[in-house]
Amino acid sequence: MKAIVVTDQAAGTAGMRLVERPEPQAAINDVVVQVHASGFVPTELTWPSTWTDRLDRDRTPSIPGHELAGVVTALGYGTTGLSVGQRVFGLADWYRDGTLAEYVAMEARNLAPLPGDVDFAVGASLPISGLTAWQGLFQHGRLQAGQSVLVHGAAGAVGSMVTQLAQLGGAYVIGTGRAADRQKALEFGAREFVDLENDVLEDIGEVDLVFDVIGGDIGKRSARLIRAGGTLVSIVGPSEARPADGLAVDFVVESDRAQLSKIVERVRDGRLRTNIGNVSTLDDAVAAFNPTKRISGKTIIRVRP
Repeated sequence: MKAIVVTDQAAGTAGMRLVERPEPQAAINDVVVQVHASGFVPTELTWPSTWTDRLDRDRTPSIPGHELAGVVTALGYGTTGLSVGQRVFGLADWYRDGTLAEYVAMEARNLAPLPGDVDFAVGASLPISGLTAWQGLFQHGRLQAGQSVLVHGAAGAVGSMVTQLAQLGGAYVIGTGRAADRQKALEFGAREFVDLENDVLEDIGEVDLVFDVIGGDIGKRSARLIRAGGTLVSIVGPSEARPADGLAVDFVVESDRAQLSKIVERVRDGRLRTNIGNVSTLDDAVAAFNPTKRISGKTIIRVRP
């Protein structure tokens, strides 16, 4: 099969190569999925799990990418809940070869059925962005209707999903980003927008929840905006500052079949929109992850036409 591999951490995306690899086999509780579309997060090349296994042993050359949509082609021993020929989407294990390939072997529990009227590219755009937003808002952020939410990077792949789910949850959403992102953030459901390069973040006053995808100085300043009992949720590691009278939570997204199903249902009925910024092919994936200009939204690789 064709697959993208990485072998040199220092080279980053410039070290990605398209090669021929053996097709994977299904272990116990696994399925093999013929990948139709795959998602990729550029920062995953900085994650230890891309380069080593859980015992810290080198596992290169490794296949990156962890989001996918495709069709089940084989079942491992003891696998239940899915069938050969079924359309699925989901989130592959961080420590195993990923989804920038024509086939991937992964645990069945990390996949959910993909309805027939949802395009594979749309399905592949949902797992990380959708689950991150869902878990950050409702599990870790304990969002309630009527609360105010500050969403950093509101026009990005994750931030746009956070903005929409928060708005659907009855929150008042304030988005942030660059000046060029203002209209897009408002279209996704933000009621206000802060241009982080030109506006004063502190002018928004206190909020109940901050969803931080930036960290650093912005994260520290955001912590001071959280009212008593509020929450700072971060996906960029522990915050350097904590709310004076609130909770700070950093987390790594986990696969969840039930949540994936809820997310895709909201896409089907029009309540959620995906934020795909670029679609490329597996043959052109290396160039897609070394773009010559900034792309707002998710990069998706169509592995099969």
